[in-house]
Amino acid sequence: MKMDACQEDLPIAHRISVVVLTHNRAAEVLHSLSRLIALPEKPAVIVVDNASSDDTVALIEARLPTVRVVQCAANFGAAGRNQAIACVSTDYVAFCDDDMWWEAGSLARAVRLLDASPRVAVLSARVLVGDSLELDETCVRMRNSPLDQGDLPGPPLTGYIAGACIFRTDVFRAVGGYEPRLFIGGEEELVALDVLTAGSAIVYMDSAVVHHHPSRARDSRLRRRLLARNTAWISWLRLPWREAWSATARAFALLWREGAFVHDVFSMISALPWALARRRVAPPAVLEMRRQVHEAERSQKKIAAGPSN
Repeated sequence: MKMDACQEDLPIAHRISVVVLTHNRAAEVLHSLSRLIALPEKPAVIVVDNASSDDTVALIEARLPTVRVVQCAANFGAAGRNQAIACVSTDYVAFCDDDMWWEAGSLARAVRLLDASPRVAVLSARVLVGDSLELDETCVRMRNSPLDQGDLPGPPLTGYIAGACIFRTDVFRAVGGYEPRLFIGGEEELVALDVLTAGSAIVYMDSAVVHHHPSRARDSRLRRRLLARNTAWISWLRLPWREAWSATARAFALLWREGAFVHDVFSMISALPWALARRRVAPPAVLEMRRQVHEAERSQKKIAAGPSN
């Protein structure tokens, strides 16, 4: 919905909030929060603490008293972000992770773009990685989206980066936020499908910038397994059965390679009744958008690989 003149005249701090997700990364989140509270837009900053066992909460409350902390009773993964939405009173909400922060001016530009583009529900930002400011490879693909831009203010997308995006707050609430069962790993795909199914657009915004200094506290092996599992689950929930079987087969292959086949496959398959009860296949127009994006990505991979011998 397009904002009226009174809303548009409000200071940026009254229009957009920032939600930061963290778990046991006290040093990283303190650094990121210091950047966020120094932003010229002066947004409200809310930290969602996913039941950290370190001194994250105590340090934030002692050193950064203007930051609001929402403490989760357990580690909810990506769905921890849902806990913060009850505290958000602004039209828009920007999300980032504890090893990321928004660049000055980005939030103000995002507010102006969203005010002028009522069809756009989600903006995915440009992510610059490390001190070298290297463009995240996902953003390269987003910038080169094959979808018809039409009257949208940027390249249209079928997904976004969960830790570097801006939502219309009412849209986030309407789709229900992140599915707790997915925990973490590709969790934004389900939300993106539901946003597109509702007729809203997701757009890449090059002038909204997030800095990412990846934390070393990562379990890459676990992340790969969760991503494979979640891709299968999301396909059961929203995609045609042909795609669902393919995603399931790929998940089985990865879990076998990772050496966690029996435990993880049992966990994955046990969710089938849950998924079937909630299965709503995305409409043809959304599926066609996904097909175009996947075809473009396959073509780019072939070009990058060069001619076969």
